[in-house]
Amino acid sequence: MRATLAVFAVTLAVLSACTDRSPGPTGSSVSASRNGLPFTEGLASPTWQGIAANRVAQANLAPTTATRTYSELGVAQYLAVQRADVAAGSNGRSQLEAERGAVAGASAVVLTYLFPAAAQTFEDMVTVQSNAGPGQPQPWFARGEAIGRAVGAEIVARAQADGFALPFTGTIPTGPGLWISNTTPATVVGGQLPGVTAWFLTSASQFRPGPPPAFGSAAFNTDLVEIRQLSDTRTADQTRIATFWALGGGTPTTSGFWIQVGTDGINSHALSEREATHLYALLSATMLDAQIGCWDAKQTYWFIRPWQADAAITTVAAVGKPNHPAYPSGHSCLSASAAEVLSTFFPEQSTQLHAMVTEAGLSRMYGGIHYRFDIDAGQALGRNVARFTIAADASGNSVLTAR
Repeated sequence: MRATLAVFAVTLAVLSACTDRSPGPTGSSVSASRNGLPFTEGLASPTWQGIAANRVAQANLAPTTATRTYSELGVAQYLAVQRADVAAGSNGRSQLEAERGAVAGASAVVLTYLFPAAAQTFEDMVTVQSNAGPGQPQPWFARGEAIGRAVGAEIVARAQADGFALPFTGTIPTGPGLWISNTTPATVVGGQLPGVTAWFLTSASQFRPGPPPAFGSAAFNTDLVEIRQLSDTRTADQTRIATFWALGGGTPTTSGFWIQVGTDGINSHALSEREATHLYALLSATMLDAQIGCWDAKQTYWFIRPWQADAAITTVAAVGKPNHPAYPSGHSCLSASAAEVLSTFFPEQSTQLHAMVTEAGLSRMYGGIHYRFDIDAGQALGRNVARFTIAADASGNSVLTAR
């Protein structure tokens, strides 16, 4: 094994400190201030992000679907806050109320589109937040709410035309070294993703990695043997790590996990509503773009999974056998992109965040479903996507810039 125990120690310490709980409504204890005015009702956006995570888990959404869900919510919240700030100006309590109303309105509209059966629950939450402080409902909350609902409607219209609902119509190739679908007739999870409209990328193939080692080559056999050895000697600790990072249907998923890491940072750094929604938007949009780029590569190379290349390789039950090709690793694409974004907001945590990415990658090897080269390529792709989105966002003229 090329990983060091030191990496595990750092990573597990971070996980215990930051994420050893299920993502849920958080942020209600965070105090905000603007122009010296305290605002003890707290931020609105973390609560809505927690609601989304719970809905994702309850609805048993596929991880690929969940990533899109979080991006639509995050982008809507941030655009709504920017527009509310323009309307309210730097006006202390009025600006704070307008931002909270904007978040509530945008979140309710987007989440109702995504989870229509819970529409009344979302409206009830808007009411709760509108009456959170003394003298409520505050007029600027209602004005912000109207702004947020308009932004939410724009994001819903974009979602309805982004190609995510289109069926996969490609051909799944067959032959030596190629991935084999779990279903008959053959299907591929996320097959539509290369055609989905990205937030930042100019094309799904923009950061496509080169091909994996040729099937049957010395380089391939070396990494296949590594996974077989892990499978044959899998320890309880490795099984635990694989299980922790499985994050499949019925959980907030991988993207939800990284959203929660962002929420933890928002809470500990007492970010403002605008800063918090900026983080959520850039983080979630970047992860979706990384996922789109990842599936473009998966459906370019259609590379065989380890358990298909060696029938003696076993997988960890919680991880299962994902029904899409091996190369590159989706977990690594998303995790590396997330850590890169979070490091720009919390640079002092960069080492810890990247240690978590390392463990997320290793967890898929421990689970028996990825080769090391899958992990390496996924991490590189995720970092490349994130550096591109971070630069675009910093330009002040991107999809996250309110018009």
